Amino acid sequence: MIGLLDAILAALYAWLNLNQAIYTPVNRATITRRIIHFLQAFETLSVSDLMEKDSDKLAEQTNQHEKDPETNTLHQPLLKKNHSLSSSQLALVGAKVSRNESLDYEINENDLFKHDWRTRSQTQVLQYVFVKWLLAFLVGLLTGLITTVINLAIENITGYKLLAVVKYIERQRYMMGFFFMTAVNFVLTLFATLLCVFFAPNAAGPGIPEIKAYLNGVDTPDMYGATTMFVKIFGSIGAVSAGLDLGKEGPLVHIGACIASLLGQGGPDNYKIKWRWIRYFNNDRDRRDIITCGASSGVCAAFRSPVGGVLFALEEVATWWRSALLWRTFFSTAVVVVVLRAFMEYCKSGQCGLFGEGGLIMFDVSDVPVQYHIVDLLPVTVIGIIGGVLGSLYNYVLHKVLRLYNIINAKGKFAKILLSLTVSLFTSACLYGLPFLASCTPCNRSAADSECPTTGRMGNFKKFNCPKGHYNDLATLLLTTSDDAVRNIFSTNTPGEYSVFSLVIFFVLYCILGLFTFGIAVPSGLFLPIILMGSAYGRLLGMAMGPYTTIDQGLYAVLGAASLMAGSMRMTVSLCVIFLELTNNLLLLPITMLVLLISKTVGDSFNPSIYEIILDLKGLPFLEGRPEPWMRNITVGELADIKPPLVTLSGIEKVGRIVDVLRNTTHNAFAVVDNTLVPSVGQMSEVHGVVLRAHLLLVLKKKWFLKERRRTDEWEVREKFTWVDVAERWGTIEEVAVTKEEMEMYVDLHPLTNTTPYTVVETMSVAKALVQFREVGLRHMLILPKCHGPTVPPVVGILTRQDLIAHNILNAFSHLEKSYGTPKRC
Repeated sequence: MIGLLDAILAALYAWLNLNQAIYTPVNRATITRRIIHFLQAFETLSVSDLMEKDSDKLAEQTNQHEKDPETNTLHQPLLKKNHSLSSSQLALVGAKVSRNESLDYEINENDLFKHDWRTRSQTQVLQYVFVKWLLAFLVGLLTGLITTVINLAIENITGYKLLAVVKYIERQRYMMGFFFMTAVNFVLTLFATLLCVFFAPNAAGPGIPEIKAYLNGVDTPDMYGATTMFVKIFGSIGAVSAGLDLGKEGPLVHIGACIASLLGQGGPDNYKIKWRWIRYFNNDRDRRDIITCGASSGVCAAFRSPVGGVLFALEEVATWWRSALLWRTFFSTAVVVVVLRAFMEYCKSGQCGLFGEGGLIMFDVSDVPVQYHIVDLLPVTVIGIIGGVLGSLYNYVLHKVLRLYNIINAKGKFAKILLSLTVSLFTSACLYGLPFLASCTPCNRSAADSECPTTGRMGNFKKFNCPKGHYNDLATLLLTTSDDAVRNIFSTNTPGEYSVFSLVIFFVLYCILGLFTFGIAVPSGLFLPIILMGSAYGRLLGMAMGPYTTIDQGLYAVLGAASLMAGSMRMTVSLCVIFLELTNNLLLLPITMLVLLISKTVGDSFNPSIYEIILDLKGLPFLEGRPEPWMRNITVGELADIKPPLVTLSGIEKVGRIVDVLRNTTHNAFAVVDNTLVPSVGQMSEVHGVVLRAHLLLVLKKKWFLKERRRTDEWEVREKFTWVDVAERWGTIEEVAVTKEEMEMYVDLHPLTNTTPYTVVETMSVAKALVQFREVGLRHMLILPKCHGPTVPPVVGILTRQDLIAHNILNAFSHLEKSYGTPKRC
C-alpha cells in the first residue's frame, strides 16, 4: 500500500506536468498527512488498516534507523519518511546519550488555577511575597554560614599539613616531608572521591553547567538533593585541602543552588515540611527563581562580591530574568556578605585556628596607585589577545581530556577512584619536588620584604631549603594554599621577587594540572586554576615590559587572570565587577574592561565557552539565545511534517483511551480537541488547549471518572482537586491501577486543560519560534494550521525543546548545513 500510494502521488505530479523536483520527501510527507487526515475525517480509511497491510515493509525500513522511544505512538505514520526528527528526550552528542526531561516554567491557566487566583485575598498575596523574601534571606544566610565552615576547614587542614611539612624541611628530612605530604593528600583525595563515587556521583565537577541547563528549562535530576549538597561540602573540603589544582568557587555555586532548592521544596524528599505556604513553591517556576538566588549567593560567597554574584547569575546561568528577581538575588548576596564579614571580624581575635582571609578576599590594592598612559594600551591589548587564544586553546584541549575521562570513568567505580588517586600522586610530587629546581634568592631588606624569609604556611618569601637570608620563589607559589598562591603572585611593589624561570615552571605546571585535574570524581571548580594560569603569564609580560610601563607587575597578573577567564568562560560584565570588588580599586576599570572585551572577542572566534562545551559533553539540550542563520529558511510546519503523528485527546475522553495513550507514548503534553457541529458547515474541530501528562495521571490516581459522557460543574472539580494537587508530579502510569469497568468510563479534561497555550502558525520560521520558546520558558508550543476548514486538522503538531536543537534539525535537513555553513563545533 505504501508503494502504491507513493506511485499514485508521483503519477499525479507527472499528469499535472509539474516539475518532479517539487516531489520532495518533505512535500510528500505534507501531502500524505493531509490525505490521511481527510480520509480519517470521513472514516473511510484508517491508518492502522494501512499499516497492517504493509507491516513487513515498514519493519524493514524501521530497522534501518535507530529506534526512538518517543515514536512509540498509538498510530504509526502511513509513509516512512526519509527524514526523521527525534522528539524524545534522548540527546545524542557524539557518543554520549542522556535522557533529560524539560521543566514546566509556563503558568498552566486551567480552571483550578483561575479559581485559586480569583479567590486569593490581599493578605494571602502579601504572605506569598513575604515568604519569597524570607526564602531569599535564608538562602543567603545558610550559604554564608556553610561557606565559612568550608573556609575554616580548608584553611586549618591545609595549614597544619604545611606546618608539619615545613618542620621536616627545616630538619632537612626532605623525603619524610614528601611522604607525609603525599600521604595526607592521598587520604584527602580518597575521602572526596569515595563520597562522590558511592554517595552522590552528581556532586563531582563544578555543577555550574547543570545549573545553567536547569535555569534554561532542562530537568537535571538528583542535582539539588540533600545528599548531593553534603557530599559537595565535605568533598570540596577534602579535594581543596589535598592541594589539587581546583577551586571551591564552582562547588559553592552548586551548594547555594542546593540550599535554595531544598528550602523551596520544604526539605529533602523524605522529610518535607508540610507547611501550606512552602507548598506554594512546589512548582518549577518558583523553584527556578529560588535557585537563581542560590547560584548568585554562591558566587558572592566565593569572591565576597555581591554585585558580581548578581551579574554572574544574570550573564552566565540565568535564561529568564525580571526586575523582581534582580532585587531578591541582590538581597541574598547582601546577606552573604554580612555573614562573611561578621565571621572575618570574629576570627581576627584568633578563635578560628589557622583561619586567615583565605577564600574571602584575595587581593586588595586600594592603597596602590594605578597610573597608565597611552603606551600601556599596547601590552594590555597583547594580554587580551593572549588570554583569548590561550583560553580557547585550553577549552579545546580540556574537551579532548574530558572525552578521554568519560571513557575511563565508564569502566566503573574502581577506575574513577584510581584516576583521582593518580592525579593526586602526580600533583603532590610536582608541588613538593619542583621547588628544588629553583635557585635561592637573597632577601632584599626593603619595606616590601621585611619579613623575608618566612617559614610558616603563609607569606610571600618561603625559605624552603634555602639558607638564612634567602628564599625560594617557586616554593612561595607551590608550597602553599591556592588562595595564598593567588595573593602572592598578585602582590604589588615586588618587581624582583619572582624569576622568569620560576614563573614559566609555575605556568606550565598549572596548565598541565588544570587540564588533568578537572574531570576526576571530586567536586571541582575552574575559577582558581584559570586565575593562577592567567596571573603567571600576566606577570611575565609585566616583567618583559620592565621600564617601558608604569603599571605594577602585580596588576599585570590581575589583568592576565581576567583575560584568561574571559577567554575560557566568555564572561565580561560579571568578571569585570568581580575583579573590581576583589581589588577594591576603581582605577583598574578601564583597562580591565578593555582586556575582557578583547579576550572574549578572540575566544569566540575559535570555539564555545568552557561551560557550553561541558553542556555539549553531558548531552544536555541547552537552547542558545542566538538562532543559527539557516533557521530562518525552514518553518515550524516543516518540522511538524517529519515528526511522528500528533496524538490528541477529546475534551471528554474515555478512561481506556487515556490509559492507552499514557502507556504507549512518553509525551508530556497532549492537545485537547473538541468536535462541534457548525450549521451550514458541518463537523468542525477546535483546539481547547493542552493537558499535561502529570494531570492525566492525577485524574487516574484520584479516579475522577464519570459514568456518562458529560461536562462537569465547577464545584465537582474543586471538591476533588486543589491547586496543590495540580502543582505536584504524580509518578508513572505503571503505578496506576484501573479496572476493566473503569476503562469504559469517561473523564472531563476541560477543567485541567491549559486553555491559553502558546501557539504559532505553521508558516513561522524556526528562528522566530526558537526565540519565543526560549524567552518565555516554554516546554510545549502548539503549531496551528494557516488555513482552517472541516477537513483541516486544528493542530498541526507540538514543538518541544528537542525539536529546536540545531544538531537535531540538521540530522533531518542535512542540506541546510551544506547551504549555510556548519555551526561552531567544540
